[in-house]
Amino acid sequence: MQNPVLTLVYQYEGKRLTSHRTENEHYHIDFTFTDGVLRAKLTTKTAILLKSFKIRFEHDFGADDVFFGNGYQAWTTSREYRVGDRMRDMIPLAATRPLKELAGVSSDWRFVKFPERAGEFFSHTYTYIRRGDDLLFLGSLSEATGFTVIFADMNRGALTVCKDVDGAYAAGEYDLLDAVILRGGYDEVFDAYFKAMGLPKPRIDHMSGYTSWYNYFQKIDEDIILRDLNALDRVKDSVSIFQVDDGYETCVGDWLDMNAAKFPHGMKYIADKIHEKGYMAGIWLAPFNLQRDSRTYKAHPDWVIKGPNGKPLLGCVGWGGAYTMDIYNPEARAYMKRFFDVVLNSWGYDMVKLDFLYSQCMYPRGGKSRGQIMREAMAFLRECCGDKLILGCGVHHGASFGYIDACRISCDVDLNYGGRFYNKLHVNNEVPSAQNAITNAIFRRHLDGRAFCNDPDVFFLRYSNLTFTMEQKLLLAGINHIFGNVLFVSDNAEEYTDEDIEVVKKAFSKSDVKVLSAGYVSDDDIEIRLLKDGAEQTLAFNMTTGRSNIAEILGFPVRG
Repeated sequence: MQNPVLTLVYQYEGKRLTSHRTENEHYHIDFTFTDGVLRAKLTTKTAILLKSFKIRFEHDFGADDVFFGNGYQAWTTSREYRVGDRMRDMIPLAATRPLKELAGVSSDWRFVKFPERAGEFFSHTYTYIRRGDDLLFLGSLSEATGFTVIFADMNRGALTVCKDVDGAYAAGEYDLLDAVILRGGYDEVFDAYFKAMGLPKPRIDHMSGYTSWYNYFQKIDEDIILRDLNALDRVKDSVSIFQVDDGYETCVGDWLDMNAAKFPHGMKYIADKIHEKGYMAGIWLAPFNLQRDSRTYKAHPDWVIKGPNGKPLLGCVGWGGAYTMDIYNPEARAYMKRFFDVVLNSWGYDMVKLDFLYSQCMYPRGGKSRGQIMREAMAFLRECCGDKLILGCGVHHGASFGYIDACRISCDVDLNYGGRFYNKLHVNNEVPSAQNAITNAIFRRHLDGRAFCNDPDVFFLRYSNLTFTMEQKLLLAGINHIFGNVLFVSDNAEEYTDEDIEVVKKAFSKSDVKVLSAGYVSDDDIEIRLLKDGAEQTLAFNMTTGRSNIAEILGFPVRG
């Protein structure tokens, strides 16, 4: 990387200013690029409102180089790209307002300009450029002052490191960028990167069990939950956690309002029953969100974040729409602490799955950038949860480092392996997709055991309420086994055949397979070099059909 050019955009006395200098009458930037460490520290001479900061380098890309594009948040497509590839943006219809506000509610369109041509890509927090087995790695060591987005223009030979500091009020010292550049093999650079951040080793390295969501969605009740809990007795020795997902609450946000018709004995009773089986009890929450018709929102409309138009900001489109509680509102903050205390201490749940967390930082506010808000939100959640386990979901990964124990690394899977109309239309890069979940599990494998315990989402083996071939079921189960360590099914195990039970036991076990490399060999085919039982093998599969040799490699039982 050569010939760096800095650009700082800021606002002073109502005027928007752009400067390429390291010093002027308003600020000084101490910029250093030595020994693989890239730093830029801003010292203001007068208070300014930051808009953006970037450093552009020249870089010589090779014809066979691939660029890793890490998605904005846990659900966002993340994969390697070759020079002739194009990143998929929203369809033109979805990319026009007001549809963009809805279609892109969980995406990064508010602060990232999507590439328009093949050979142009971007990545959040960190990236690598791979040539064979050798990597040039570039990664932010901190997202505390703003999200880092790295753009590659492989056509023009340029790399640009951008810091989303939009909305940050700077008066005095401000860390614009703290990044590291590394070279080496895949595991070598990621070991060095997370060591440089000083992250503690994740507290858990494996858990397996059940979640209710993908068989019933919100249509759960006490009978269903206890039936499925008891049905796991057939694989009891392989199960460590049982998670109750969305549907137990009256409304999203009214977490302590018991739905007595569905759960007459309450949620503590469910946790006690789970503990009787010897499992950890997990429960789902969207801790920042208030459904529009929730009792809590109607009583406290002042608790929610307002958008640029001054109206309550729609944080997610589910449940008929939900707003987002502001972590900087003292009353909202106290409410969140209270329901976490009840769920974790009075009800006795051991783990919370915390979803739709991105909604806290959709726009900058209060003199803070999006990244600073998200980082402070994660610190607040850890404060609320104490030493209980947190499984993050719908969250910017870089902002969550060090605060959570496990994290989703993919979008939701879908009950249709081939996807639905919105997959073909490509509404955004976060929509449910079994194929995207597989892609992310493979290409975000480096996070597992370093940042947190990877959750690639569920696999299925059931025969109803699902459109998968048996080969596609085994591919998803096998990929999750190899690349993940939070392993959930979402089936009623009463329906399992004896062969299904053996697959579950194998898939739930901690993998002894070492991944040597993984990558596309064509637009639709992936090959993965593995070391298993001391011998190197190649897992090959077609993403569209799900055809693979994974059953042979992992020793899944022969299906009737």
